[in-house]
Amino acid sequence: MQDADKGESRNANGLASGGGLIAKIDGRDLRIGIVQARFNAALTDTLARACLAELSALGVNPKHIKHVSVPGALEVPLALLALAETEGYDALIALGCIVRGETYHFELVANESGAGVTRVSLDNGIPIANAILTVETEAQAWARAEEKGRDAARVAVEMANLMEHIS
Repeated sequence: MQDADKGESRNANGLASGGGLIAKIDGRDLRIGIVQARFNAALTDTLARACLAELSALGVNPKHIKHVSVPGALEVPLALLALAETEGYDALIALGCIVRGETYHFELVANESGAGVTRVSLDNGIPIANAILTVETEAQAWARAEEKGRDAARVAVEMANLMEHIS
């Protein structure tokens, strides 16, 4: 999900210079669901604020955003699944922060939450921007939180538009 808008040039048909279609980043008619993990709340609140601000800047109506919270990253996929199954959203966003500790628990939470998010997306045919940060230190998380929150919003909007275009 690195830098959703790479600034690639497009021709008149919306194709990138390499030939692939780049979807528009226009959220005016979209419905977006956000699931935020509360563990490391100060960090995930920063992700959420940046994400919501970017969704607004992209034209997503705040009334068309459902923002729910869950205890931690392992609970994010189940809440995403519940939102996906309503079929009321064009894209979903996963927000969380996993900071490495001294035990294997970091790998378990990072791997399983990531796999769960991907499975929900593929099983339900809905784009999910995964902004569950997995970092070595809290300082790394703070350095990335705002940018990754904005990236998640752009990815969700772009992918929702792309899915609409190709379906």
